[in-house]
Amino acid sequence: SCRRWPNHTRRVPPAKADPVQSEETTLCFAPGHPAFDGHFPGRPMVPGVLLLDAALHAAAQARTAADAANGQHSGPPPRCLVSSAKFLSPVLPGEALTISCTATAAGHTRFDIACQGRPVATGTFAFENSP
Repeated sequence: SCRRWPNHTRRVPPAKADPVQSEETTLCFAPGHPAFDGHFPGRPMVPGVLLLDAALHAAAQARTAADAANGQHSGPPPRCLVSSAKFLSPVLPGEALTISCTATAAGHTRFDIACQGRPVATGTFAFENSP
């Protein structure tokens, strides 16, 4: 069954040489999603803005989980800048996606979206706490 928002997050243990944790979220966009009506009639595919939105939600979940694990209180949602984004392959209605979010050494969040191992999109978010 397809769900609009990420509903399952799991922590991926780091490799022995890599101390950075990664979070994975799975989701898919149901064939009846209203975005498919206009993107594109007769050949529907998931708009890039929906992929970015899903990746942003997954990254925010990962940040909240990391803060909670470190005993930090999550304050107001931080502002976010899309530092980079690259769309590599189209996503069709009903395809299952995996979104992986990993904190970088620079303090940013890298996201990778895949469909059954096929890279779909990748990029980096820079979060900034609001004053």
